[in-house]
Amino acid sequence: MSRAALLVLADGRFPAGGHAHSGGAEAAVGAGRITGAASLEDFCRGRLHTAGRVAAALSAAAVLGADPVELDTAADARTPSPALRVAARKLGRQLMRAARATWPSAELDALAREFPKGAHQPVVLGLAARAAGLGASDAAYCAAYESVSGPASATVRLLSLDPFDATGVLARLAGEVDLVVDAAVEAARRVTDHGVDALPAASAPLLEISAEVHAGWPVRLFAS
Repeated sequence: MSRAALLVLADGRFPAGGHAHSGGAEAAVGAGRITGAASLEDFCRGRLHTAGRVAAALSAAAVLGADPVELDTAADARTPSPALRVAARKLGRQLMRAARATWPSAELDALAREFPKGAHQPVVLGLAARAAGLGASDAAYCAAYESVSGPASATVRLLSLDPFDATGVLARLAGEVDLVVDAAVEAARRVTDHGVDALPAASAPLLEISAEVHAGWPVRLFAS
């Protein structure tokens, strides 16, 4: 295992397309739910413990060798919003391109053939981590951190929020990221015996509803 590979995969400059997505922050800013660092922290905490926890568990399960097609079906079932399903598959397609170029893998090639329009991003992330020689917790950390870092970065652009304040939000959430990752990996390990139903299905209805509203905006800075 190379920890340097984890830095490459988690780096915001890795060309996986995440910069074009706000993780729901643009809709939340538009609705007045994010107005500054305090409300950004509340938003990110909620996203971490719902969408972030689900994504982390899916990614960890993929590293541990769970069937990626079954994981993709599980991801679909845990994403009620059609707009978010489309976004997740677009991100998965872009991540797949970057991962295959960086860590060539027969498993990534097979998933790309199975889902030519893109598999769900957390599933691709898990296989990318596996191809890079990383472990389940590494993939879970990437997914969990991305669930909060995306909205934080987007809010800097959307509200001209001080980047130091946005980074402070991420630092204050670090302990909760650890807890989410631990729970996600534990759930992923149960997939072998209990199937994908062992994975979390934490719900964030307002994120789902906001995503549908946001998809209808005539002018958007971010894709989702």
